[in-house]
Formats: sequence, structure tokens, C-alpha cells
Amino acid sequence: MKHSQLNASNQQNTDRPENSHVTKILFVCHGNICRSTMAQYVMQDLVEKNGLAESFFIDSAATSTEEIGNPVDPRTRRKLQQEGIHCGNHRARQMTRADYEEFDYLIGMDHNNLRNMMRMLKDDPLGKVSLLLDWTEKPRDIADPWYSGNFDLTYEDVTEGCEALLKKILAR
Repeated sequence: MKHSQLNASNQQNTDRPENSHVTKILFVCHGNICRSTMAQYVMQDLVEKNGLAESFFIDSAATSTEEIGNPVDPRTRRKLQQEGIHCGNHRARQMTRADYEEFDYLIGMDHNNLRNMMRMLKDDPLGKVSLLLDWTEKPRDIADPWYSGNFDLTYEDVTEGCEALLKKILAR
């Protein structure tokens, strides 16, 4: 399995009817060690707590190559631990054009991510690309805690965005 770093919720479920759809979400940020991994694990926690883990496949990626192969930033891991959210052993990877075919949602954290995602993808004919906080009542960028150092604010923004995204997905 190409995304082997994901947890057990992404294992094949033989009890699922063949026609049921697994919603695939890819969270994207610059380096794939802070915001996008935080969103990956926050969303995974939300779907697990709602008994929906088998209906979702959640991953994250970078727009840059700077952190490829590196683990989740220790400050992200620490913040997730403080909030009681499991943080797996994700290793940073770069988003590819093939991800557009693989995922239903490709979700960036800020306008720079969005610009770089579109540079890589060239086009978004199916409307799969968005910013995480565009799903909320107050669309805005999620500041990069690598520079701000404010992992608490990033967690609040990521949680707000993931909750809003999940609510909209379930309403469809």
C-alpha cells in the first residue's frame, strides 16, 4: 500500500458493501511536518470518534521538497498529545499530480500552499482543491507555526476547519 504510514482505519474492510464510497482527503502545507500532519491526525481523530474511520482515508503531503522523509515536527506531536490525539509515524512526502486522481479533497492551509498546489496540478476541473478554513464561517489562512511558534493557535484553526469540513462532507 502506497500510503503505509496511515493507521489501521485505512485497512481494507471486508464488511463494507462494495458500492460504499471511501472519502479520501489529502491535507497539504509547505513542508508536511506541522499544519498538514496536524490536520491529518485531527481529522482522523474526529472520524474515529464519530465511528466513521472505515469511510475515510486521510493523508497529508507537502508542496516543497525541503522536509521529505522527515517525521512530524516534535511541537506538532506534543500539541496533539496534549489534546489526547494519536499522532502516527507519518513521514513528509511531496504532493504529486497523481494525488489529484487518488483523493476527493486536496486541502491547503494557506494561499501560498494553494498557489503551489495549482502550479503542480495545473488544473482543478473537479473542484477538489480548497483551503481548510474555506469550509468555515470565517475563511482565512492558517499561519505556519514553524515561523510563528504558536502551535496552540494552529491547533484551534485546524480543529475548526476539520470540524467544518467533516460536517459538510456528512451533509452531502
